[in-house]
Amino acid sequence: MSVDGSWKITVNSPMGKQEGTYDLKAEGSALTGVQSGQGHSQPIKDGKVDGDKVSWSNTITTPMPLTLKFTGVVFGDSIKGKVKAGVFGAFDFEGFRA
Repeated sequence: MSVDGSWKITVNSPMGKQEGTYDLKAEGSALTGVQSGQGHSQPIKDGKVDGDKVSWSNTITTPMPLTLKFTGVVFGDSIKGKVKAGVFGAFDFEGFRA
């Protein structure tokens, strides 16, 4: 299943739901894209695709500087998985193709 496209993704964190938009594109086994949220945009890093499985990371600055590591599975026009937030543990995320 193709991950290419724009995704509205919600992370269920202890600080409440955190929403962002991810524009993703697979190039072979590499995943590239841009994350936008809370008035900021930045490229994703370390993106990988393996069939319907995807992973990437991005850095946030609000409410504190932190690297988020996503691993998920694409199901048609939805995506679900976990995001590891450093020492704060892992949280569920889900998204839908915009």
